[in-house]
Amino acid sequence: MRRWLSFSLLSFVFLSAPALARQDDPRLKDLFADLQASHSSIEAGLIEQRIQAIWATDGNPRVDALMQQGIDALSLRNTELALAAFNKVVELDSTFAEGYNKRATVEFLMHDFDASVVDIQRTLELEPRHWGALAGLGQIYLLLGDKKAALRAFEAALKINPHLTTVSESVKELKQELGGSPT
Repeated sequence: MRRWLSFSLLSFVFLSAPALARQDDPRLKDLFADLQASHSSIEAGLIEQRIQAIWATDGNPRVDALMQQGIDALSLRNTELALAAFNKVVELDSTFAEGYNKRATVEFLMHDFDASVVDIQRTLELEPRHWGALAGLGQIYLLLGDKKAALRAFEAALKINPHLTTVSESVKELKQELGGSPT
């Protein structure tokens, strides 16, 4: 399960690609409605990518360049450089949710779970629909042994994006472990 935890959290990081806006983009409302209404994993995946692309771009060329630098560093597993880039991103724009989310990912990889939780909470303040942040929070709670909190975080992620198959599987497993029946 730990291998899955790291892989799935990283998948939320690397699916983000540059676009034209950020978490306050008006296109997101319709995209989230489309995500809820989608019936196939292929359709949902395409919508997820569009949402993540919007989230990943701040609109400030300097911030966007730092985001890309951080993402590139993460792809090379250079957590020090990635952390420095994402620190600068949130310093330059304290209202950019994805900057905090990416920094939370790096902190998770560095096993700084307290810092990661703080950045996930900030991400969710700015973008409450961030299913990746919620799934990451669930993973942290699992690693810390708080299965009930993990279940709550995973279920919240699924309410936003019902197409997260690995999160759905985790919910079923946790419900069984906690004495409830899987949904």
